[in-house]
Amino acid sequence: MKTGFLTLDAIEAFDRDGFIVVDSFLNAEETELLGAIARQDHALAAAKTSRADGEGGSVDLVVENELPADAIYTAIVQAEPLVTAMEALLGDEVYHYHHKMILKEPRVGGAWTWHQDYGYWYSNGCLFPDMASCMFAVDKATRENGCLQVLRGSHRMGRIDHMKRGDQTGADMERVDAALARMELIHVEMNPGSAVLFHGNTLHRSDQNRSENPRWAFICCYNTRSNDPYKDGRHPHYSALPRVGADEVAAVGRRHLQRITDGITSAM
Repeated sequence: MKTGFLTLDAIEAFDRDGFIVVDSFLNAEETELLGAIARQDHALAAAKTSRADGEGGSVDLVVENELPADAIYTAIVQAEPLVTAMEALLGDEVYHYHHKMILKEPRVGGAWTWHQDYGYWYSNGCLFPDMASCMFAVDKATRENGCLQVLRGSHRMGRIDHMKRGDQTGADMERVDAALARMELIHVEMNPGSAVLFHGNTLHRSDQNRSENPRWAFICCYNTRSNDPYKDGRHPHYSALPRVGADEVAAVGRRHLQRITDGITSAM
């Protein structure tokens, strides 16, 4: 896993824009292992759910609160470079809030409506938007296969109202339309292994995948220790997050893939 990417310029960009992109955050072996494991992981396939997007399509995803032992998903969430970066960007110790895999298959993968993650994490008892996510591209992410879209600087709007749209929770479109007229829309196209780190209040969406290529993505979500929820919600309270070295991700991935090859599965 890449180290040394979080420069002062990167921190300033995150504060200004609400996101930063890290090219080749995972190296070639780590990226290949993540994709191979995810696509052969029977437990992941069994946990898959689908959410209608309100646009005639639906998105397949897997959301997990628990970190399985000796799994590549866990190694990435706990990787020192990522955890240290999140703490620098959010100004506090962070913990694992949850992680998820988005599975946008060719021609059928649905859209994600415009939303802020804190738009609904707020309802889980988090008082502040001191939260962020890191999305890793498992497959190449392009406009054609429904890559992430963000509004530059929209995190500075604060939390806006959200409501049900299909099976998803979407932002108030009157506000979104006003923001679209004033802020720059960025299509976050990425090669496999690259990642985008974005603030919990950054407005984002993705289109349906109408291409011939899949777009899977692995997302690690973090909350800050001082923002520990005041009530029980869908995701966990604070617990200290163990860390693994940047060079351990591939080793964990090799063991994980071998277990799958040997027919031994574990939950995502």
